[in-house]
Amino acid sequence: MTTRRKYLRRPGNPIIAIQLNLDTPGLTYHKWGSTQICKPGDWIADNQGEVYSVDRESFARTYQAISPGLYRKIAPVWAERMESAGTIDTKEGVTHYEAGSYRVFNEEDGRDGYAISAARFQELYEPAD
Repeated sequence: MTTRRKYLRRPGNPIIAIQLNLDTPGLTYHKWGSTQICKPGDWIADNQGEVYSVDRESFARTYQAISPGLYRKIAPVWAERMESAGTIDTKEGVTHYEAGSYRVFNEEDGRDGYAISAARFQELYEPAD
């Protein structure tokens, strides 16, 4: 059984992001083993070379502007290391993950989740306690 713990983003790991504020139906792209959706108003993030989209409400709740185009994650996350490979439904699509990866949630009750490799998670996050 996995245990979910509270984590904070390590200082000094901002992202570059722009909001998809165009007259568009949105866009789709392939990442994490599945098709992802970037809806109008969502954000396109460059997280130290890894590019993906973030749902607009999730971004508004969890990120803060540092300067134009530069943001830092200010909200805590709750994460659990997975013992086996699997998938998680996200606001953008489905993410496939490997054993040892983390499932991460922006809400303590397990809502607004995504998956990230163990190495990347440990680089970006530290325990809150």
